[in-house]
Amino acid sequence: MTIPLLDVNVLVALAWPNHVHHVAASRWFSDHHEQGWATCPLTESGFIRVSTNHRITPDARSVDEAASMLAAYRQVVGHTFWTDDVSLAMLSAPLRGAILGHRQVTDAHLIVLAQRHRGTLATFDAEAGRLAERLGADAAVITSG
Repeated sequence: MTIPLLDVNVLVALAWPNHVHHVAASRWFSDHHEQGWATCPLTESGFIRVSTNHRITPDARSVDEAASMLAAYRQVVGHTFWTDDVSLAMLSAPLRGAILGHRQVTDAHLIVLAQRHRGTLATFDAEAGRLAERLGADAAVITSG
């Protein structure tokens, strides 16, 4: 069983009941978290960034409150924190060529990090799933259906 690295959108959807994907994220997480799940510096910082942005959520929190929410999630069974020593500059030219623009850079970084830890990226983004395939990796694309 590979451990999923939850991307920022999955983390946010889990934490915010008013998020459009909250039900899907909660259902998926309930089915998978006991087998293990991961966060990393990038996804945790992204969670705090989004959770404190009033333009994204009218219920935005302070940095301290968002960090406390994250800390509570980190206590849920199965969590592991992955350190991040990935550099996309280390990828071969053909693999870098699989990244089709600036919007895929962060996804590629997370996919490569998950590969390094023998895991997979958990995301709502079907395009990130296709990117994972081009990079020779797996992704768990969560659907709301």
